[in-house]
Amino acid sequence: MNQKNWNLLLKNGHIIDPSQNLDMVCDIAVKDGKISEIGTDLSSSSAEKVIDIQGLFLVPGLIDMHCHIYPTFFETSDCLPCIHADAHFFQNGVTTAVDAGTCGPRDFYTFKEHFIDRSKTRILAFINIASGGMVTLSSEQIPSEFHSKAAAGIAEGFPNIIAGIKTAHYWVNKPFDSLHTPWCSVDKTIEAAALCQKPAMFDFQPTLPDRRYQDLLLKKMRPNDIHTHIYAQQFPVLDKAGNVSSFLFEARKNGIIFDLGHGAGSFWFRNAIPAYRQGFYPDTLSTDLYFDNICGPVFGMTNLMSKYLNIGMPLQEIIYRTTQRPSEILNHPELGTLRKGSCADIAVLQKLEGNYGFYDGGHARMEGHQKLECVMTIREGSIVYDLNAVSMVNWEQAPAPYWTSPGVL
Repeated sequence: MNQKNWNLLLKNGHIIDPSQNLDMVCDIAVKDGKISEIGTDLSSSSAEKVIDIQGLFLVPGLIDMHCHIYPTFFETSDCLPCIHADAHFFQNGVTTAVDAGTCGPRDFYTFKEHFIDRSKTRILAFINIASGGMVTLSSEQIPSEFHSKAAAGIAEGFPNIIAGIKTAHYWVNKPFDSLHTPWCSVDKTIEAAALCQKPAMFDFQPTLPDRRYQDLLLKKMRPNDIHTHIYAQQFPVLDKAGNVSSFLFEARKNGIIFDLGHGAGSFWFRNAIPAYRQGFYPDTLSTDLYFDNICGPVFGMTNLMSKYLNIGMPLQEIIYRTTQRPSEILNHPELGTLRKGSCADIAVLQKLEGNYGFYDGGHARMEGHQKLECVMTIREGSIVYDLNAVSMVNWEQAPAPYWTSPGVL
């Protein structure tokens, strides 16, 4: 009897792994939750389970850099309505989800105990500078709730979970006063990020003349800080002549990171498509997925990836911006890769051809002729999503336990 060296063998998949510059058809073997081998013509007899995925793309488990997954929206009316990670990410090939500031220092321990530690999805997080975070949205408007040392302390206490410090939604369309100064939340966030030596992430609303967008990018943010919602309607991505604003290229040259963060209203084709055509790309593709946008316009990561496929971004670049690049920004180089010995987080995707439509935060439509669909997701070596049941035996050949009726005499 042949010894089984691997738990799972995926045969004939088109592997795209930017971390290894792999773009080829080959096999991948999994053992004890880790990538065991990548090669051509790996022996099927050495695996407990063999799945032929010919014609499909095999990529590292996707990383969603921006989402909201602390589902407490039934507890208070003043709360961002979040989602449950395991209910929404695997069907899109996402194995690592990064909560973008839903929790502040006040609620992080509850978030960790009840969701991060119990989730099959790997969850990382940016901690909100506001004590109540988005669990209590009013907290983001109260400067006395911005606790730099407390936020930094959480980051230092959980360095493998906390990716950085986040600010969002501060004092939008309201007159500034002695208490609510223009840059209060930004300055406190940078202070906390400096204390814990982590990046800061900014969800930002310009308010002229006191709080200018270019001042955030060029005067406030530091190299490796992250601006999310880059193509939202409120930002002057394009100048009056329709050209990408020069300060955006300057900010990128200075080391500023631009995250997409689609959301319900933070991705507009009128900004994103001209910017792409002029060479200003997002560093990372992320969904900003929460309860109010899972039925559109976001739907999930593969819908966002499909938008960029039709905008013109090569598939290899799309995979890079949802695997290797996020892992670099998050300082988790062990993620977003299929290297031998790494955690076996894998997404299997198919590219479909046809007539499709996609819409943005302004409910404007873009036609497309191709889209991506996730057909299988593997998390730490276990199949957690199998759209077409390719890992399963036909019911007529099912083993004996299938034919029993438990509890029936």
